[in-house]
Amino acid sequence: MNRKLLIVFALLFCVSGLTVQAQKLQPVDYVNTLMGTDSEFKLSNGNTYPAIALPWGMNFWTPQTAKMGDGWVYGYDANKIQGFKQTHQPSPWINDYGQFSLFPMTGELKIKGEDRQSWFSHKAETAKPHYYKVYLADYDVTTEITPTERAAMFRFTFPENEKSYVLVDAFDRGSFIKIIPSENKIIGYTTRNSGGVPENFKNYFVVVFDKPFVKSDVWSTDKIVDGKSELQDNHVGAAIQFKTKKGEQIHARVASSFISYEQAELNLKELGADSFDQVKTKGADIWNKELSRITVEGGTDDQIKTFYSSLYRVLLFPRKFYEFDKDGKVVHYSPYNGEVLPGYMFTDNGFWDTFRAVFPFFNLMYPSLNEKIQEGLANTYKESGFLPEWASPGHRDCMIGSNSATIIADAYLKGGRGYDIETLYQAALKNTEHEGPVHSVGRYGVDYYNKLGYIPYNVGINENVARTLEYAFADFCVYKLGKALGKPEKELAIFAKRSQNYKNVFDKETNLMRGKNEDGTFQSPFSPFKWGDAFTEGNSWHYTWSVLHDIDGLIDLMGGKKEFVTMLDSVFVVPPVFDESYYGQVIHEIREMQIMNMGNYAHGNQPIQHMIYLYNYAGQPWKTQHWVREVMDRMYTPQADGYCGDEDNGQTSAWYVFSAMGFYPVTPAVDQYVIGAPLFKKITVSLENGKKIEINAPKNSAENRYVQKINLNRKTYGKNYFNYSELMKGAKINFEMGVEPNMNRGTKDAEFPYSFSKDK
Repeated sequence: MNRKLLIVFALLFCVSGLTVQAQKLQPVDYVNTLMGTDSEFKLSNGNTYPAIALPWGMNFWTPQTAKMGDGWVYGYDANKIQGFKQTHQPSPWINDYGQFSLFPMTGELKIKGEDRQSWFSHKAETAKPHYYKVYLADYDVTTEITPTERAAMFRFTFPENEKSYVLVDAFDRGSFIKIIPSENKIIGYTTRNSGGVPENFKNYFVVVFDKPFVKSDVWSTDKIVDGKSELQDNHVGAAIQFKTKKGEQIHARVASSFISYEQAELNLKELGADSFDQVKTKGADIWNKELSRITVEGGTDDQIKTFYSSLYRVLLFPRKFYEFDKDGKVVHYSPYNGEVLPGYMFTDNGFWDTFRAVFPFFNLMYPSLNEKIQEGLANTYKESGFLPEWASPGHRDCMIGSNSATIIADAYLKGGRGYDIETLYQAALKNTEHEGPVHSVGRYGVDYYNKLGYIPYNVGINENVARTLEYAFADFCVYKLGKALGKPEKELAIFAKRSQNYKNVFDKETNLMRGKNEDGTFQSPFSPFKWGDAFTEGNSWHYTWSVLHDIDGLIDLMGGKKEFVTMLDSVFVVPPVFDESYYGQVIHEIREMQIMNMGNYAHGNQPIQHMIYLYNYAGQPWKTQHWVREVMDRMYTPQADGYCGDEDNGQTSAWYVFSAMGFYPVTPAVDQYVIGAPLFKKITVSLENGKKIEINAPKNSAENRYVQKINLNRKTYGKNYFNYSELMKGAKINFEMGVEPNMNRGTKDAEFPYSFSKDK
């Protein structure tokens, strides 16, 4: 009897211990920063790297498995690390700027990256937003990193060795290094970039160790340069030698600045007098504060991990490209004119991706941050003459559209204030009349667009239909912003009319968007499966739905709701066939669509990501509910192959975060979120104004994916959308979920979301 009691007590103790342990898990513990890192040029499962960073931090760090300059800086299938790199890379396609690295080793000094790299294993790797740890097997050294916004602390644990080294690599294309042994310090700069910088661009860095050097050398390319303590050349670095005991830990405090060495020293003060573990704890607290703004309950472990791993990605970009001077004032190095100027600056963002859900997410969760971003947009315009569309750190010639207008309009219309909105409005107006210094800035083909109402297929401007559609939506946003600012009706009428230009590239014969020649005839031959050409990283099946502001108008063009739904259904029904002839190869976006087994639906790229929600505009919301859950279940996992295409500065993650909450911002600059179906049994959203949105779906399950009934603030709610303004007051939303669709809810015109055709 006693023995049995002891066993029972032991089991109870174990269960109790497990419960306590589970309760201790914080949101940051669920984040897998390796999600999406199993990627390569020919197939993207996210094209991410494990960013060791604070939210929107100026500097990120990452382990480097690839050779210097490779955009795929960290690959999950790699087995060797050659450095721990400060990075500012927003995408492998854009690549990096201002990078340098640290790397520990023992024994024979090896300088070249390919020579010094060490074997590692994911089994001996910890990757969290605020902390990274890995064992370098070839040297018996453990490296740990924990960041602040502009600085970081390294902790190297060495074996007993007469020759323990830390290499500081300032990279190629012009760099400088200086060793100051009396201060255990190294300073230097790197100029390496991938474009978008003025001639005087430098990233100045400072590295301070907590142990004196036994020996120190500077090197160029892969050879020690004797008799020097500083060196400027194409590719320079420093080799610092220590004598270490077994288990001895050496710390390096690192910071950088785009302004000066003195500013880098100021940025180093972010670390204060904290120990490594104190910096790590503060980093975890910062991440937990932000991640816990949305708490989820009643999902599987994988769903919770996917949610918080996605939310982590949403909170990384755009980057804070500003610093605090000796007086504590906000200043920035301008990546547009090379001057040091007062005020905010943000960068590393492609608005073609992020206008869709990332910035609407900020307007819901971080309106005060977005106000600073708006000030940064105004500064960009003042310093370069144009709004940014793809900035890294300055203007880059990548993607299409005029999507800065959307970001500006959405912020102001959702209540953003305290910045120069008049300058931003004038900047958006300038876009509507001018081409920029690169094709992605201003409006490429603007003269054709303003004269004809579309960009012709046969005038040498590629992606002409996609540009037409995106300009039309931007014109709608300019109209909405101008109206809110009280601009003259005559001015507003221009943009109201241009917002309808999507109709000019709609082909009633195919019920699809199609290239149109200058003489008004449609392109021929025409294949709706042809990627690129008249479209951007997609085909007509993907871009036909890019009428974000006037779905009702698109429904009319297609001949009514029945035909519209048939076309929506067809995206999933047609096989994943494609025509890659425009590119001359199967680009990764095509392959990602092909292998997902969801017809011609290409969730791995942004243009179609809102399309699933469009059933709400035609009286069949249950199909939205079905496909939203299909995509969340099949195309997202918390693993290294967790995305179904490029993650893209938080956009593909923001789709998941919004969709898990049960609604999505189909039309930025409009006071609505279109309803889908929540993923969890309970979600609590803590808004910046102190209010809460409580989303309850107690019967939610893998089978119960269909919305039977919605109560909003204890009243039956029949609409297919929620109003932003109502949610911001705080809301209690109850979803009654079931296994079968409710085909009577959300079927009437009065319950459908906004369309400009109705608004007029």
